[in-house]
Amino acid sequence: MRPGPGNLITDVAGFRVGNASDPVLRSGVTVLTADRPFTAAVHVMGGAPGSRETDLLAPDRLVNGVDALVLSGGSAFGLDACSGVMAGLRAMGRGYAVGDQRVPIVPGAILFDLLNGGDKSWPEAAVTSPYPALGRAALEAAAADFGLGSVGAGTGAMTGTLKGGLGSASAVLPSGITVGALVAVNALGQVTAGNGPWFLAAPFEEGAEFGGLGPAPALPAPAAPLPMKRMGEATTIAIVATDAVLTKAEAHRVAVAAHDGMARAICPSHTLLDGDLVFAAASGARALQDPLTDLFQIGHAAAVCLSRAIARAVWLASPQRGDLQPCWSERFGRKG
Repeated sequence: MRPGPGNLITDVAGFRVGNASDPVLRSGVTVLTADRPFTAAVHVMGGAPGSRETDLLAPDRLVNGVDALVLSGGSAFGLDACSGVMAGLRAMGRGYAVGDQRVPIVPGAILFDLLNGGDKSWPEAAVTSPYPALGRAALEAAAADFGLGSVGAGTGAMTGTLKGGLGSASAVLPSGITVGALVAVNALGQVTAGNGPWFLAAPFEEGAEFGGLGPAPALPAPAAPLPMKRMGEATTIAIVATDAVLTKAEAHRVAVAAHDGMARAICPSHTLLDGDLVFAAASGARALQDPLTDLFQIGHAAAVCLSRAIARAVWLASPQRGDLQPCWSERFGRKG
C-alpha cells in the first residue's frame, strides 16, 4: 500500500469533504459528499453513541444510496447539522425521489464538545442551534482539498491527554483500489504512549506524516486507566471510503474491520463512555476483480488508514486561547 496523492479521503475519486468551524462556539461540522448517491454502512462499538438515520443503512432497508455523511460536534445539538446539509442538498435538486419531491438522505454522528471552554450560550429564543448553519456551510465548502487538525468536527475535540482534531489518510492497494479515512478524534483514551510524544499508530506511519518518530521505546506496563471524562463526553467518529463496488453488507464488514484501526491508535477505545462509530462509504467506480481478496484488503487498508488519520488529527491540532488541553505541538515542539 502507498498513500494517495493528497493522503486524504478525497483521494477516493468522487468524494469531497467540507469543513465549517465556529471558534467562539469552539465546535464545528465536517461533511463528506459526492456528485451522486453512494453506498454507505455503519458500525458502532462505543457505549454512548449519538447518531441520525443510521438504521437506514442496514442491508435490509429500502434506500441503497446516501447523499452525504455528517460528522459534528455539539453532542445531540449537533445532529441538527444534518438538517442544514439536507436543506443545501434539496436546493441542489438532490435526494431520494418520492413522487415530485426529493428527500436527501444524510446520516450523521456527533461527538461531545459542550464542556471544552467554548461559548455554548446561543440565545434561548433561537429557533435552532448553530449547527444547521454550520452543516450547510460545510456542505457548500466541500472540495477535494480540505483542512485538518483543529477544524470542522475536530475544532473543539479533546482526548485523554492532548487536544484532538480532524484527521485523514489514504492508501492505494496493489489492485488499484483506493481506500481513505476521515476521523474526528475526541476520545477518552490517549493516542500517545506513556507521557512521551510517540504515537500508538507509529507502526503504520507512512513517511513522516505525523512526525516520523517511530514506535515508543520500552515503557512500563500502563496502570489501569481512570475515566477522565464522564458519560457522553467522549467519542471518536469516522468515515472510511473506497472507490470499489460494494453492497451495503460488504460496506458494513469494512466498517467493522476499520474499528481495529481505532483500537490500535487510541488506548483505551470503544469504552462505555465513548460513542465510537465508523461509517463506510463506497463510490462504486471500480469493480472487484477478486471479491474475496479485494474485500479482505479493503478492510485491512481501512483499519490502517484510520490509525494513521487518528494520529494525524492530534499531530496537526493547533492552539487556541482558552484551550483546556495542550496541543501535541505545544507539548512536544513539532518543527516545521
